[in-house]
Amino acid sequence: MADDCAVAASRRSGGRAARVALRAAPLAENIRPVRPGLSGGQYKPLSDANVKRIHEAALDALEQIGLANAPKSGVEIMTGAGAILGDDGRIRFPRALVEDMLSIAARDITLYARDPKQDLELSGTRVYYGTAGAAVHVVDVEKREYRESTAKDLLNAAQLVHHLDNVHFFQRAMVCRDVADNFLMDINTLYACCAGTTKHVGTSFSDPAHVDGCFDLIHMIAGGEDKWRARPFVSNSNCFVVPPMKFAEESCITMEKCIRAGMPILLLSAGQAGATAPAPLATAIVQAVAECLAGVVYVNAMAPGHPAVFGTWPFVSDLRTGAMSGGSGEQALLTAGCAQMHQFYRLPGGAAAGIADAKLPDMQAGWEQAISNVMAGLSGLNMVYEAVGMHASLLGFCLESLVLGDDLLGQVQRCIRGIDVTEDSVSLETMRSVCLEGPGHYLGHPQTLGLMQTEYIYPAVADRTSPKEWVEIGRPDLVAKAIEKKNRILAEAAPSVIAPEIDRAIREKFQIFC
Repeated sequence: MADDCAVAASRRSGGRAARVALRAAPLAENIRPVRPGLSGGQYKPLSDANVKRIHEAALDALEQIGLANAPKSGVEIMTGAGAILGDDGRIRFPRALVEDMLSIAARDITLYARDPKQDLELSGTRVYYGTAGAAVHVVDVEKREYRESTAKDLLNAAQLVHHLDNVHFFQRAMVCRDVADNFLMDINTLYACCAGTTKHVGTSFSDPAHVDGCFDLIHMIAGGEDKWRARPFVSNSNCFVVPPMKFAEESCITMEKCIRAGMPILLLSAGQAGATAPAPLATAIVQAVAECLAGVVYVNAMAPGHPAVFGTWPFVSDLRTGAMSGGSGEQALLTAGCAQMHQFYRLPGGAAAGIADAKLPDMQAGWEQAISNVMAGLSGLNMVYEAVGMHASLLGFCLESLVLGDDLLGQVQRCIRGIDVTEDSVSLETMRSVCLEGPGHYLGHPQTLGLMQTEYIYPAVADRTSPKEWVEIGRPDLVAKAIEKKNRILAEAAPSVIAPEIDRAIREKFQIFC
């Protein structure tokens, strides 16, 4: 009897050891349980009739209301293509013009990374998650306070993203508040992003006059203008409109400069429902779509087929106060509805999700980040911006929340992947063997072991121990574990992922703050 128990214990131990070994083994990219670019599209808050109605309303808005305040160069570009400049100074867009520009707009584009393995292929309902925003504070979770963000904070955020598998791109998430000169701020923003990660980077420029100098830096990092143009690894997040229905003149001039320089554009419309966009969610989408369609005309009239992301980013107001409510269910619905409009036009699209109104990485932040990220992914949104790290309705960025968000996005992407129904997965052979011939459970079964890593994803920071085990290991706190992982990554990260000789040349030419 004792011998039998010893054998049984040995088998259990051997099975556990096998499972541990399997979990430790690296997986090929194509069999990982989650990976960049999984296809969503399962969730559709809008019916086909709703989508067409929003499309028609957006075309009506462009024909009847139009957009004001285009720069002189933009007026020439758009009227040259067939837009109409009215006596009231507003540019209106005939339907035929919009349809013509849509027919030549870029589809199935690639946003390149310096590491080709990290390229983002924007087609269909493929989904990628990343950062974005212009937070002016960093959340210090240990002191439970907010402080001004710095260039070093931005570099640290990029370094973390570089080592987080489920965050697929890095768009500028914080403002370098320690850099007083605006040109140097734009330079340091670009440098911090590119020095921290080889994933695709998104940035903004505070003044059109800064674009040329920033491209000097970009060309240095790329190894020359020709190499940059072959694989542009930075995109311009461009707020070319000021909702409702006005062009942002300086941003438009910046956009024109970036297009000439070969940089992909995020056409960003960020109205706030109930404030700078209509309060009905459907009409907020109408306005965002109309504004971005005007951007499609602008870009393609200037450079047919230039890579551009259809960036409908309508936000939500808490109508009791007028304050932004990025973590709301309404925000999640707006983002998912916008994804359907992108698919209607067959254009690469991006919108915001994952924003927390919570001030710290707590339970409120968890549900706010999870609900909109899941809905964005299930709707098939190509580029999910601001997905991790953002708190206080875009005012604060938290490095620990970025680490926790990587776990969250792993679970989100598992939802996007869905359930694989194949002849093998629904075969009754394993059930027959276990129930009729075997031990009556599936633990240690070859099928179970074979699917442990390819069908299931496991959190890196989140805790799944029993209460007893949790006590035995010292009652670990989730945020404390995130702090530990953040510190470990940053301690081991390279100071810069730019080649040393190029990094030295950059520092000799520009004043770098991090």
